[in-house]
Amino acid sequence: MKTIKGPAIFLAQFMGDQPPFDTLANLSKWAASLGYKGIQVPADPRLIDLEKAASSDAYCDDIRRTADDAGVAITELSTHLQGQLIAVHPAYDTLFDGFAAPHVRGNPAARTEWAISQLKLAAAASKRLGLSAHVTFSGALAWPYIYPWPQRPAGLVEAAFDELAQRWRPILDEFDRAGIDVCYELHPGEDLHDGVTFERFLAAVDDHPRANILFDPSHFVLQQLDYLAFIDIYHARIKAFHVKDAEFRPNGRQGVYGGYSGWADRAGRFRSLGDGQIDFKAIFSKMAQYDFPGWAVLEWECALKHPEDGAREGATFIRDHIIRVAERAFDDFAGSGASREHMRGVLGIGGDGR
Repeated sequence: MKTIKGPAIFLAQFMGDQPPFDTLANLSKWAASLGYKGIQVPADPRLIDLEKAASSDAYCDDIRRTADDAGVAITELSTHLQGQLIAVHPAYDTLFDGFAAPHVRGNPAARTEWAISQLKLAAAASKRLGLSAHVTFSGALAWPYIYPWPQRPAGLVEAAFDELAQRWRPILDEFDRAGIDVCYELHPGEDLHDGVTFERFLAAVDDHPRANILFDPSHFVLQQLDYLAFIDIYHARIKAFHVKDAEFRPNGRQGVYGGYSGWADRAGRFRSLGDGQIDFKAIFSKMAQYDFPGWAVLEWECALKHPEDGAREGATFIRDHIIRVAERAFDDFAGSGASREHMRGVLGIGGDGR
């Protein structure tokens, strides 16, 4: 069995204009000062030049050295925003346009090609950085039709997933050549948001070996999906892990859909680690049971608590939940060391008992 690596922290929610949140070097030192051993780095030009990282070993050596000098390791690169732009329904064009480079805004076709190129650069950059996994979003064409009213035309969902697979397959192939797993965060707003949709996509890309999962239980609480059973079903495809808490407290006025309320007033909302309802002891036990090979990475999102408090508390929370796996069975002390012949005798299949 493997001991999960960590604690680590996703830097996206902490980037800012003022120290210590303004540069990769400063964020690395800040994370290390809180007790984190790893950082998950968004492919944001304020932290990393993706084109340089894809083409230059010297630049990647500098990036690694920046993290190493602070006492942290880079766990994965993230292209959540670029992945979102692989597939955007026209209803969301304006809202998502800001995620793209300025020169492709207002041009959906060019924006998609830019996003695809970004993901391919991320594959090369991840390889040069010596990483094994990459985290991202799938994008969405079918999300506006999540609820079947008005009735969906027959074949609409299949067409959406065929198109999504067509756009992602060359990217998955690029990651395969680089030896990197693509880990989709299953997230409402994405066409890949639960087990059923992941399986639809997996079938559409012919069970591509690089199509994998970033497990984040908070999104499953808000969907009322059994996140522990999910691990049992999909553990072979779980290659990344966001440790994020959530709670779901429905009442007589709202439930899963939230009534368009803001985050603080929703029945389902994200919380800082330990403030929500997720059974992380059971999750970390299952991750240990199934030999999860990666890092436990805090993604901080909370409707109430200050982010710096959430980050400080999160390092201790994750460290205390990581299970140092046993190197031998607990009952080895009672082993009899019986020979094969003795075991056959115990079973009554030796000698005249044959």
